[in-house]
Amino acid sequence: MRAGVVVAAHPGVEDLAVQAEELGMRSFWVNDTPMVHGDPFVALSLCAKATRRIRLGIGVTSPALRSAPAAASGFASLNALAPGRIICGVGTGNTARRALGMQPATAAALESFTAALQDLCAGRSTEYREGDRVRDIRFLHAGAHVNTTDPIEFVVAALGPKAAAVAGRRGAGLISFGLLDPTAWHALHDARRQAAHGTLRDPGSPADSYVVTALHLLRGTEDSDSDAARDTTGHLVLSLLDFAADTPAFAGQLGPDQREAVRELLDRRGTTATAPDRYTKLYPNYLGRIAPQDRDLVLPSLMNRVALVGTRDDLRTRITALERAGVDELLIQPVIDPPAEMAQLAGLLT
Repeated sequence: MRAGVVVAAHPGVEDLAVQAEELGMRSFWVNDTPMVHGDPFVALSLCAKATRRIRLGIGVTSPALRSAPAAASGFASLNALAPGRIICGVGTGNTARRALGMQPATAAALESFTAALQDLCAGRSTEYREGDRVRDIRFLHAGAHVNTTDPIEFVVAALGPKAAAVAGRRGAGLISFGLLDPTAWHALHDARRQAAHGTLRDPGSPADSYVVTALHLLRGTEDSDSDAARDTTGHLVLSLLDFAADTPAFAGQLGPDQREAVRELLDRRGTTATAPDRYTKLYPNYLGRIAPQDRDLVLPSLMNRVALVGTRDDLRTRITALERAGVDELLIQPVIDPPAEMAQLAGLLT
């Protein structure tokens, strides 16, 4: 299993990318969540100049956030700074859109967006539509500021078969947030293979799959629900609770104690599941370090669902199961002590 890291854009992010490269990690990703985090293209430009080998990914952008021409320009510009090292992650913009009080893009829009990016970033023309007007577009200059020669890796964010099928039809890989169930990964890969079969983009061999999670190695007699474990994984748990608080249909699928945690979160944030402005209360500090007073919301059942917590043997057992399910790379999203957490992951996988 390979290792990588996902972070939010922040000053000094390039130093973290250098450390990840020195630890032998394969990839370094930056979130694309406007109005919550900094801009990933700016951050990865700094990382591109500071590193030499590590692959650099946007995790993930969306047709509901950026137009295809603007996104393609960003990726081709990054590819000029770090030739052949760029990963384009695309998705429906689930959280990024909800943080604006809007709905994610459709699977159809995601597929059209992915196809356009693949064409443009390879130097081909593509169809671009605004309302009733349709035009063929392409890069009009092929100078040093863009690189359409070296390949860019494409991955699609997926939790279910529709997005996985988009990845299959477009010959792209998969990335999933907090999906640690090997059975679910088998289903994603099946959906991707079935969609790819017989298409012009059928790769013959599978594209790479990535899972984003958090990692906490228990020390000595430490309990799996210790304050340290909750702090290390709480940002992922609260992101799930935020989504549940914003999506009653999903909340209804949770267990009784988990639904109670959702109700408590809404109460603490001073909003309700139907308030028109609830997104302004739920998403500040999204994926940031949790407050100590929110540790009780980090339920062990939710920690186990979206994060890896356990002894060295426990973690290696779960990671091996994911690897057997076809996951190629484990990406952690560290918030407490990123250098130490990255070193811990690197040590675990060697």
